[in-house]
Amino acid sequence: MTSRALGVVREQVLAYLFGAGDAMDAYNVAFRIPNLVRDLFAEGAMSSAFVPTFTRTLTLDGPRAAWRLASSVINALLLVTAALVVVGILIAGPLVSAFAAEFSAVPGKLLLTVHLTRVMLPFLTLVALASVLMGMLNSLHRFFVPALSPAMFNVATIVCALTLVPLMPRLGAAPIMAVAIGTIAGGLGQVALQWPSVRRAGYRYEPVLDLGDAGLRRVLLLMGPGTIGLAATQVNVFVNTVLATGEGTGAVSWLNYAFRLMYLPIGLFGVSVATAAVPSISRLAAAGDRAGIRRTVGDGITLMLMLNIPATFGLVALGAPIVALLFERGRFTPADTAATAAALQFYAVGLVGYSLVRIASPTFYALHDSRTPVTVSIVAVLLNAALNWWLAGVMGYRGLALGTSIAALINAGALLWLLRRRLGGIEGTRIAVASAKITLAATVMALAAWAVDRELVHLLPGTRLAVQALRLALAMGAAFATLGAAAHLLRIEEFHQALAAVTSRLGRARTM
Repeated sequence: MTSRALGVVREQVLAYLFGAGDAMDAYNVAFRIPNLVRDLFAEGAMSSAFVPTFTRTLTLDGPRAAWRLASSVINALLLVTAALVVVGILIAGPLVSAFAAEFSAVPGKLLLTVHLTRVMLPFLTLVALASVLMGMLNSLHRFFVPALSPAMFNVATIVCALTLVPLMPRLGAAPIMAVAIGTIAGGLGQVALQWPSVRRAGYRYEPVLDLGDAGLRRVLLLMGPGTIGLAATQVNVFVNTVLATGEGTGAVSWLNYAFRLMYLPIGLFGVSVATAAVPSISRLAAAGDRAGIRRTVGDGITLMLMLNIPATFGLVALGAPIVALLFERGRFTPADTAATAAALQFYAVGLVGYSLVRIASPTFYALHDSRTPVTVSIVAVLLNAALNWWLAGVMGYRGLALGTSIAALINAGALLWLLRRRLGGIEGTRIAVASAKITLAATVMALAAWAVDRELVHLLPGTRLAVQALRLALAMGAAFATLGAAAHLLRIEEFHQALAAVTSRLGRARTM
């Protein structure tokens, strides 16, 4: 939660300093390549390839073999990503021109994007190392530090933006270059935060690259399919960025701001639940416990639905006031608020799909099946490209968000259907009943939130920050109260379980 909250603060700082103008568009396009790899490594390939293999080695062969495997994986990734960084720096010009050619219509915008790309490409190597450390700690059931490590990225970006932006013109560089420097500093911070924890766990780095190690071969063999299998959302966002460069100044930034807000509940609920569930699923798969896998997957899916369906309806109902409160100041205008809120509402439609893939896809890899998620992911990417091309012509940049959401839902639905066949069931009846109840409760919640917000606009007019915050707080309070009442009336067991867990945790905190 700390990490995701700082991510929102980071976007607030960037919105204040740069709004949704040409500089912000250039940064978003330049960062899309290393950020794509960050998402795939940190929340994709490490879950699907490294974590199951490391967990299996740790369980069957002991810590010494697991540590050696980790060193081999680190060294292999360092060599590969370093080579990619060098090649990327050399071909940055034609690379950027290939997917942002429309930027050439604005003097200096394309060249700025190329410069930013070259500065930020080394982030690939840093995030590869940070992701292996994260996988090791998650396999050891240590979740807090790796979950917090992305906060270092956000902190570094915020600090560099606030301190270096005024200095950049004096150094002959564009102000947005300060954010690129913050990106590299953030990558270093992610590694630095996790390193002491893996050392305390017993890990000692070894300069080895044992290509004969069966574990390393398995990780490398699964890394490609694992990345592809979980790549649909990230690749679709990349496709959106490419298509958005032709929608005029601001479109790239509006979609980026909206996606970051939509990604907040995914990070808090989707990735968090999956991060905790995947190591357990891997151990159950190694032990051949199919019943345990079905139970764990079913619990994870139900919990995700309980958290993300209300989040979806909430973002649709309160998207505009949320964007206005968070971003509308400095260079971020009311027109930017309206455009970003529209994109956010369409992105939110696919929130459940984005989250469910986080559990479904790694489960296939734990079952030693890489073909299924890869095939489904490729189909989802192709479907997304077709939908976005068509919807962009009909709805402009908003169609890009809607097309991505539809593809995410289809991707998740296909994976769950195939997983159900593979496992002989995933407690589908319980999930379906819970989904129906949660959806009904969330619908009532959204209607209450929307009605309260509309009424408060008339009762508490104005655009001052305090007034906006009060209106949103009251609307969200009404939403939570309505959701709780509806969940109680509908007897949603998962809601009461979640509430009991939170209450218990708060009670223990008060007694400490």
